[in-house]
Amino acid sequence: MTVYSTKEQLEKIAHYLIAYMRIPYFQDDTVPGKIMEKIFSLVHDAELLDTYDYVDVCIKNKVGWQIKSTKNTTPVTWKRAKIANANELIKKSEESEAGCQQLGNAIIDFCNDHAKESLATYNLSEIGYSRLIMFPDNTAVYFERLIASKDNPDIFDKNDFVWHWSNPKKTVKKEQLSALHGVNVKTGKKAFAWHGRGENQLHFSSENDWWIEVKKPTEFGKIEFSQDFHAMAFKLPEEKVSWDDLVSFLNRSS
Repeated sequence: MTVYSTKEQLEKIAHYLIAYMRIPYFQDDTVPGKIMEKIFSLVHDAELLDTYDYVDVCIKNKVGWQIKSTKNTTPVTWKRAKIANANELIKKSEESEAGCQQLGNAIIDFCNDHAKESLATYNLSEIGYSRLIMFPDNTAVYFERLIASKDNPDIFDKNDFVWHWSNPKKTVKKEQLSALHGVNVKTGKKAFAWHGRGENQLHFSSENDWWIEVKKPTEFGKIEFSQDFHAMAFKLPEEKVSWDDLVSFLNRSS
């Protein structure tokens, strides 16, 4: 079994999202992660997990998926990365570049180990990444990619990143603590930002490097697919069902 949806499953995901966005009094420009997870689990007849495991949805003994849904401008939070011996590692990172690298390596190990735990816990052969991106022009882009397997369980390679602390930022309301930045040595771009002096949020800053090119449709009702059918783009409805019509429909269905 593969982590990739069929063309028919992709179309079903799109139609569910289009229907969801017609419900009145919901956010007009986002689909909450929990809604995306539920839609995906329904389409794949998979189990929706209510845990802090790496995979959000899985078919046990087969495959699992990590699912993300945000606006195109919202940084993706990998998760709260509570690193073992963090205080000691932070102190060492303040003293040398080697200390920074040691802390950064611990963060990459944390990410990889989290996925490995799901591979083992649910006896998965593969883990996929399911991603919905919402754009201001009312276009949604959805893509999938394979990110881990039993044969290749590591999502990231520690040798691909160098680490340094950012300078603290001052805003009108408060001072933002410095974050540990992981820079991709091949591209020179910031890949991670770990806020280990605060709430341990780990932002995956270069996640957009994973985005798949797909033509955006200009009209509602048309779905455009990437050549490999691992991504699609479609317009979301601008008009909502009226509250009265929704209540009337629900009362007839009861």
